[in-house]
Amino acid sequence: MARPECLYFTGYKPCGRSVQCDYSCQEFQPRGATILVVHLEALGAVVRATSILPSIKRKCPQSQITWVTQAPAHHLLANNPYVDRILTTSASDLLALSALHFDFAFVVDKSLKAGGVLHRVTYDHLFGFQVDRETGVIMPASEAARELWELGLDDHRKFFVNKKPETQLMIEALELGPYRRDPYVIRLSDVETREVSFRRAAWAPQGEILVGINTGCSPTIPYKKLSIERQRELVANLIKVSGIRVVLLGGPEDDERNRLIGVGYPVIQSPTGAGLRDGLVSTAACDIVVSGDSLGMHMAIALGKWVVAWFGPTCAHEIDLYDRGVIVHTGVRCGPCWKRSCNRSEMCYDRVALNDLLSGVRKGIEWRTSSTRQPSSATCSYPFPLF
Repeated sequence: MARPECLYFTGYKPCGRSVQCDYSCQEFQPRGATILVVHLEALGAVVRATSILPSIKRKCPQSQITWVTQAPAHHLLANNPYVDRILTTSASDLLALSALHFDFAFVVDKSLKAGGVLHRVTYDHLFGFQVDRETGVIMPASEAARELWELGLDDHRKFFVNKKPETQLMIEALELGPYRRDPYVIRLSDVETREVSFRRAAWAPQGEILVGINTGCSPTIPYKKLSIERQRELVANLIKVSGIRVVLLGGPEDDERNRLIGVGYPVIQSPTGAGLRDGLVSTAACDIVVSGDSLGMHMAIALGKWVVAWFGPTCAHEIDLYDRGVIVHTGVRCGPCWKRSCNRSEMCYDRVALNDLLSGVRKGIEWRTSSTRQPSSATCSYPFPLF
């Protein structure tokens, strides 16, 4: 007799885990609570939001999690051990979603799109945010989400008063506490893991430490990336260090930029046009990643890298590096601002202290080569000034 109550049961084909779908199956898992997570964008925020998954499983150990996101973010959720079903906002996926009922719905986004997804399903309990149908405004779904909701309405409180990382704010807003500082959850496939080893062998044949520079950012706030000239200055200092190699990281929009940054320098140009998963592979091959507040930074955090992250227009206190990195602030009084356009004569990215970035890399080298980490065969010296 078939067992529809099993987590792996679909009702239209064998699950592939057992020859027989009956009480003799050794792979049976109770379906438990059905859970919906809605987090559509941005890409880096979706990566960061994977940190809520361990808390969900602690609250509902026997559960089936469906995550709805916006393409191409669904690629970042592939292979995630906590997520049973990944859907996008495509018409076909939303049609499939409308057939489902959930015990719990967790809506992370404060957006009309997320509210629209929520109205496609039925659920028993809602946490996070919702859209008032009559007014069209975004509201907290419960009192627990009010703090995170109010932070979005008060720049002074968001920029200068709040000291909690976004990971903690999400846990509290979704009532998934107590906050345990769970890491991001990103998993590479076996094929991707083998590719990481292949790239490391090709890029660091003598066991060099690989320092990746994530050179770009999304177009939403374009000031979260250093200028080409500043990046070249950083590269020029890093390549003086014996025992390391520099890798330029980025997406298809960064291809020409990376070529200009690397002109005349012995840098490694990572693939930029092979998609998000390939970007994860290149990041995983590196030991240290230097980045602005961007998807590349969140990828590096998720993959357990030492991260040297600089901040200008956005809030550094909202990011948790999990004791694996250094935060560098720009020397401007106007930040954070979250502005999408700026007409100042001197931009915040021009005020990032190069020595602070280099010092952060040095600390990453020491972290990488310490007795508590996997030893490296490379020996590094520091010809650049460190403070």
